[in-house]
Amino acid sequence: MRGAGPLGFLLGPPLLTSRPTTITIRLEQPMHDEWSQAVDARSHAADRLTEAARSGKPCEPVRDLIRSVADAYAVQAVNNRRAMEEGRRPVGWKIGLTNPQAQRHFGIDHPDRGLLFADMAFLDGLPALAERFLQPRAEPEIALVLGADLVGGPFTAVDVIRAVDFALPAIEIADSRVADWDITAVDTIADNASAGAFVLGNVPVPLAGLDLRAARVLMTRNGAEVSAGTGAACLGGPVNAAVWLANALGRTERPLRAGEVVLTGALGPVVPVEPGDVFEAVVEGLGSVRAAFAASPDAGAPPASEHG
Repeated sequence: MRGAGPLGFLLGPPLLTSRPTTITIRLEQPMHDEWSQAVDARSHAADRLTEAARSGKPCEPVRDLIRSVADAYAVQAVNNRRAMEEGRRPVGWKIGLTNPQAQRHFGIDHPDRGLLFADMAFLDGLPALAERFLQPRAEPEIALVLGADLVGGPFTAVDVIRAVDFALPAIEIADSRVADWDITAVDTIADNASAGAFVLGNVPVPLAGLDLRAARVLMTRNGAEVSAGTGAACLGGPVNAAVWLANALGRTERPLRAGEVVLTGALGPVVPVEPGDVFEAVVEGLGSVRAAFAASPDAGAPPASEHG
């Protein structure tokens, strides 16, 4: 046989006479499996929050299903897309976790954001139904209304100031779909930054000449003081918070657009809401705004805006 025996080294290696060997390649898919599991977990988290909102019964936290901030924003996007498919109209954004103490409590070093819809807006002083919320809390804020788009970036304070049309005093009604407000940063971000509703003042004030950072705010509930602070409590100033938001959204599919409302963040402690409560926030240089809550369904008023 060729290649065998004492002359094998002269004749060369033996010829291949057997059938070709079949090579089996195993296509391992650990990355695909991990991606599928992540998508499934996000879907379950979104469903849990949706059911809580639909039923009016707060749910367990979603941090057992998702772990990262990226996952939480993905869950938020799922439910916001569902809301838009139902005909709800986006009108702006809320910024949360703008206070350094709150950030330390949640173990992060940046704010968060949530989408505002038209049916979240209530009219100044007219009663809203407390029953429409799960666990409402009121907080005084400054709202900025844009007169120009903020697309791309990065943006500076000058860019944001030039894009702002006017400012308004505001009261945000934060609400959590998670039982007992047992939330981490992941829970609140997934839950649309715990957005519930908002009330805006009716007298627009241009930014020229205003020092929003130094502006004092006082909020009362049924005439008694319950929350106080200054604009500096909001990431050092409301404009700073708006710059953060503009840069966070500028290169996404939903950047800030002219006409949108930006709730820049709490300027004082949040306060639980009870049926029959009337809150009034007075913001230096901007005037005042009232959020009222009907004690019964018969006393309620419809939202300021209809779906769509």
